[in-house]
Amino acid sequence: MLRSNVGDYCDKTALNIFVVYSDLENLSETIFITVTNALNLVKIYYFIKNTKTLKELIEILTSDMFQATPLQIKIVQPDLIFLKNVTLVLAGTVSSCLTFWCSFPLLDSSSRGNRLPFLSWYPFDTTTSPGYELTYLHQVVSIWALAASNLNLDTLISGLMVLIGAQCDILCDNLRNIKAERFRQEFVKCILHHKVILKFSEKSNEFFNMIAFGQFFTSAACIAMTLFRLTVVSPRSSEFSSLTFYLGAIIQEIFLYCWFGNEIEIKSSQIGYAVFESDWIAASLSAQKSMAIFVLRCQKPIKMSAFKLFYLTVETYVAILRASWSYFTVLNKINSPE
Repeated sequence: MLRSNVGDYCDKTALNIFVVYSDLENLSETIFITVTNALNLVKIYYFIKNTKTLKELIEILTSDMFQATPLQIKIVQPDLIFLKNVTLVLAGTVSSCLTFWCSFPLLDSSSRGNRLPFLSWYPFDTTTSPGYELTYLHQVVSIWALAASNLNLDTLISGLMVLIGAQCDILCDNLRNIKAERFRQEFVKCILHHKVILKFSEKSNEFFNMIAFGQFFTSAACIAMTLFRLTVVSPRSSEFSSLTFYLGAIIQEIFLYCWFGNEIEIKSSQIGYAVFESDWIAASLSAQKSMAIFVLRCQKPIKMSAFKLFYLTVETYVAILRASWSYFTVLNKINSPE
């Protein structure tokens, strides 16, 4: 029932585009909400579709190869704490944004009549009781449900990338602590560990390929639309506050993808160097040859991407922000008087 209500709410906001298409201000308000909600539904769909892949990832995580020692747990602990803190900040920003969104029609003295939190088209009169109260409740419940699912999915994807980076750190620690007397045996275990990490990263990328692809394209548009809305609403209104929090939330959201994707690339690039911190000089010649092949294999770091079109890196994050600013300047120029 909840999924039906959320889908019905998205349909109503999308239909409103055809009602306000001639008004740029109302059109921008409708589009960025519609795009955000549509993306959330796409993310939920691909989460359900890729449930089998997620189960495979969980099996790999619980395997003996991915287990860490108490000392190694301390090594990866800062990344887990950082993910927790960033997620809490994002959750707080999203909650503040939704609170303003759901209450600004009631708090904003400039609004007239029975105004809803979001512009939507309904086949009935939403300005009279009890239709207004029921529609208002429908929008509030739907937007909170969408936000909760979106936040959980973003946290899940970020968590998968943090785990990949953590396994790279654990592998580096195992390589550094290989002793000469058991070099071949321990080195073979590290090679197998590296193969499992590569498999886990490929499966993770397969899991959120489409989600990251949609997130990056819609984020650029939503940031531009939000910046434009901030130029046309009163700075003292609650709508301005809600838009500010929304802008912060969407920027933090793509930051999660890009930052942790960038961390994987950095950490995986250190694997080849970690081998030379072991007792490899005293190892046999055949073991040293195997080590050279392994180092060559590690020259190519692990990169998370969206269909190989763009990688999840800090450079991509900056490019998205620049593209958003470009879109905003175009919208602002179109709306500005001659």
